[in-house]
Amino acid sequence: MPPERRPPVLPQPDSRPESCCTCLAVRQAARHVTQYYDQFLAPSGLRTTQFSILAKLRRLGPITINALAADLVMDRTTLGRNILPLEREGLIAIVPSSSDRRSKELHLTDKGAARLRTAMKGWARAQMGFEAAFGAKRSADLRGLLQAVSASELGSAPTNHPS
Repeated sequence: MPPERRPPVLPQPDSRPESCCTCLAVRQAARHVTQYYDQFLAPSGLRTTQFSILAKLRRLGPITINALAADLVMDRTTLGRNILPLEREGLIAIVPSSSDRRSKELHLTDKGAARLRTAMKGWARAQMGFEAAFGAKRSADLRGLLQAVSASELGSAPTNHPS
């Protein structure tokens, strides 16, 4: 006779601040997923943030640092720290903007495009592994929810709520 199958034990709701904090949950999930993808990108010599920068430059073309930071929902200073190694390795070029010489534009170099093509193989394996573990529909739903969060007007939300 087969063993009795029991339903999985689901975690019980917890009212402690650290267990119901959306920010903490999102950051922990982001770190977990980033570490997973980094494993697959490591052979290319890129980390996930660098991969994202190169992929955005390939898709968007030359773009100012400020515009790329806004598109990535990233602080300009953080983006600056991430582009320095890419520039040192010749994967991107930082040049004065053609429309405003006071601004700097980022350009994907041929070397950067080649590195991105190499990294895409690892990214595709990570993507397939994530979807295999989490489910294709749930993965798509998660991306949709996270994109909606990124596009929301949280910054304009009132800070003082009536009690």
